[in-house]
Amino acid sequence: MELSNEFAIVNVQKVETRNGVRLEIESPKLGHKIRLDPLELESLSWQEHEAFSEFLETPFGPEE
Repeated sequence: MELSNEFAIVNVQKVETRNGVRLEIESPKLGHKIRLDPLELESLSWQEHEAFSEFLETPFGPEE
């Protein structure tokens, strides 16, 4: 499945691995990809909305 808006495009798919099912999220434009297991996905739901805003303040890591 592809999700997009005016700022980003991501591809999301369920993948089978040797360690079980993972959700793969890929940013084709930036070349980034991550596979999350069920516990990692659930832990996202524990976060307050502000945590995601903090992630986006420096999306490519801290500035030198």
